Amino acid sequence: MKVKGSCLLTRLFLTLSGEHEALPFAEVKAILEAENHAYKIVEVLDQLVRLDAEIDSLRIIANRAAYTRICGLELLCCTADLNVILKSFASADFSRFLRNGETFAVRVKHVKRYSPQIDGMLLEKKLGTIILKCAEGARVNLKKPDKTFVGVLTSKKFVFGLKFCEVLPKSFVERRPRRKPFFHPSAMQAKLARCMVNLSRPKRLDVVLDPFCGTGTMLIEAALLGCQAIGLDVQRRMVRGSRRNLEHFGITSAEVVLADMRKMPITKVDCVVTDPPYGVSSSTLKQSPTQLVKCFFQNISHILDQGKYICIAAPTKMKITQIAANLDYKHLESYKVYVHRSLTREVAVFKKGVHP
Repeated sequence: MKVKGSCLLTRLFLTLSGEHEALPFAEVKAILEAENHAYKIVEVLDQLVRLDAEIDSLRIIANRAAYTRICGLELLCCTADLNVILKSFASADFSRFLRNGETFAVRVKHVKRYSPQIDGMLLEKKLGTIILKCAEGARVNLKKPDKTFVGVLTSKKFVFGLKFCEVLPKSFVERRPRRKPFFHPSAMQAKLARCMVNLSRPKRLDVVLDPFCGTGTMLIEAALLGCQAIGLDVQRRMVRGSRRNLEHFGITSAEVVLADMRKMPITKVDCVVTDPPYGVSSSTLKQSPTQLVKCFFQNISHILDQGKYICIAAPTKMKITQIAANLDYKHLESYKVYVHRSLTREVAVFKKGVHP
């Protein structure tokens, strides 16, 4: 897909988290579309995607994504065979990526059990030696290199490139539900919440609404992306707790309002992302979960413009796409996310359609 045609596209690669089969790739596409960056998917491999995009896309993805790991410039792609790899490297010129005196390291990663016949550490040494020979004045530094080259063995292929940035999971760990001052058993993990915010495709400064904000997880992730976040909750203790969590993380661009979603106190937002109560450990406002979600879709329609997005999570048994089928929304994508033995979530994305 190309969003605009007058920009220079470069061959890039992204390594993706193995926590979910499809969500990491869906998140990357949503980020690029939200930021209106031109891109074309070249190939999707196991935990790796090759694409043509603007080089600045790497910074955008690294700043927003939850399920991306390494972002880099692709230099070589070939069959995952040792002789083929070495032959491909023999004709490559790495001197333009290393200045005189710069240090570098080579890292080779195996995805799952692909290419077990290739010794990753041995390949690192061989490739490092080849780069040293063609990059005059460059030196190896395995601890704090100026530049890092990364090779990935996956899906019978070897993708090699220069690492631009890396998404570290530490910040998401620090925002786990039990790390927050206010905890509730229904709270979603920060990574999945960030991904859902991205799937709703907000731009910086957009107004993001969570009408069932609970502990404020969606609000925190949206605010950290530079959005204006608004949360509603009908329970006073949840509102107080959500505000405590926002204050704990220094969030000032989010507001929490004690309000019933069925009496919407807001007139317009840019996108909606939410995880409604299911009635197991949270209140459903004396309605069945299905009735509550149907009411949600009906009420949200009045404050969301045509072409805007909703990302919502619900138990798979609720069949959320059927609930929205007769309403003014186009279903774009759904992903199943296992939580525990009695709960598998469906994360679904809808686009607001044209009023009849």
